[in-house]
Amino acid sequence: MKLLLTSNGLANQSIANALIELTGKPASETVIVFIPTAMNVARGNKGWFIDDLNNIKKQGFKFIDIVDISALPKEVWLPKIENGDVLFFSGGNTYHLMYWLQKSGLAELLPDLLKTRVYAGISAGSIVANPSIAYTSSDKKEYYKNQFGYTSETALNLVDFYIYPHFNSPHHLGSNEENLKKTAAETKKTVYGLDDESALKVVDDVITIVTEGECLKI
Repeated sequence: MKLLLTSNGLANQSIANALIELTGKPASETVIVFIPTAMNVARGNKGWFIDDLNNIKKQGFKFIDIVDISALPKEVWLPKIENGDVLFFSGGNTYHLMYWLQKSGLAELLPDLLKTRVYAGISAGSIVANPSIAYTSSDKKEYYKNQFGYTSETALNLVDFYIYPHFNSPHHLGSNEENLKKTAAETKKTVYGLDDESALKVVDDVITIVTEGECLKI
């Protein structure tokens, strides 16, 4: 399985190059399927979402499709996803993304789809690859519980470690060294703090830190 787990998408060329390496072919021959679902209930200014899409576009990929699994029936979204070389999951609300991954049926299909495709995530899209989403931000957890009544902490469990995106960001105060250490102690697993210039490239059990900023491994 091949994954690119990012904090802030293709924020720099090192991270973009890592994605191209994972696909095994030039960007000009690569089809990106972007799943924006996590963004749908995210609050505040969505300028970051536009930036994420622009950072993908400027790499010159062959084709970029946008597929919202919460807005389309399976018979529409599945062929689009099967056409992709990279399944790129947006940032936003982790609980909303996980809810729709399960409700749509995509979570069940992903293990087979990822035998021949790359999984890429931005923030929430990366967190859902964790063993659990229990350590996502508490404000998003409470907001989604109150608005939608969804409290499951099930994740895709694609990796055997945890990531904290936006490490040491003033806008994400829970992503700090203290909480990384707490999660590592409670789960007995490796935890990575990724700032907005960092990502993890994962090929089966081989993990490579890709960064032009700061990444803390505990």
